[in-house]
Amino acid sequence: LAVSVLKLARGVPQARAAIAQFQPQAILTTGGYASVPMALAARTSHRLPLVVYLPDVRPGWAVRLMVRLSRRVAVSTDRSLPYLPAAKTVVTGYPIRPAFWQVDKTEARRRLAIDTQDRLLFITGATHGAHTLNHMVAGHLPRLLELCQIIHLSGHSDQPRLDRLRRDLPDRLRSRYHLYGYMHEDLPWAMAAADLALMRAGASVMGELPAIGLPAILVPYPHAGGHQLFNARFMADAGAALVVEDSKLNGLLPLIGELLADEARRATMAEATRRLARPDAATNIARLLLEVAK
Repeated sequence: LAVSVLKLARGVPQARAAIAQFQPQAILTTGGYASVPMALAARTSHRLPLVVYLPDVRPGWAVRLMVRLSRRVAVSTDRSLPYLPAAKTVVTGYPIRPAFWQVDKTEARRRLAIDTQDRLLFITGATHGAHTLNHMVAGHLPRLLELCQIIHLSGHSDQPRLDRLRRDLPDRLRSRYHLYGYMHEDLPWAMAAADLALMRAGASVMGELPAIGLPAILVPYPHAGGHQLFNARFMADAGAALVVEDSKLNGLLPLIGELLADEARRATMAEATRRLARPDAATNIARLLLEVAK
């Protein structure tokens, strides 16, 4: 804690210098303690209007601090409103890349060479992967591949181990397992090609899954203040996802099998997911910035 406070204190003059060089008319910050020095510098030294964007459902301490300094607060969902001052808070949605609104399942399958008749499971633990999800996949890989093809974004640390397992698979199963450390440009296409997602519940699930209309099994990261659990519950309460605790992954294989076999249930979940979509989220946040910059 002492080290973090020291880093924050050092960050304020650096933020002041950046503001003096760039000379903005308004500042946008998001969650995370690294944003705090910029928010402090914006309000205490330069008196610049501050817009705080909360991507997750529940604010952490950094967002709660910055909200006190802000002119307006943007949130991904109305589930966040009870935590924040009503007079300055606006539901904007979660901004995502335009590509997520432009992808098509048929074209995505063609682009990624996935058979149109096969079920496809998309697995990711976000940029750095999720070790517990990767461990579950490693323990059940042949049985999973009997159910469906898999696109697995494992993160780079577990990728070598999973690649060894992939090489040891029979030919007919090996071709069904598409392993990547991570994707960037092709990420929207991989999600669009899928029938079901198995993933963590970072804030991006509230933007990307609705844009694609992809039903999901969400496994919230159990640490970092428990923010992902609130995101996952929001999606589950809307009928868009099922939530499985990180400590209870043994039951995932039958659950995945049930959902992949039940097209009607997945269609219902997909429709519920699409109802959460906010294609104008980025525009809404930009309008807030322009409004406070006047």
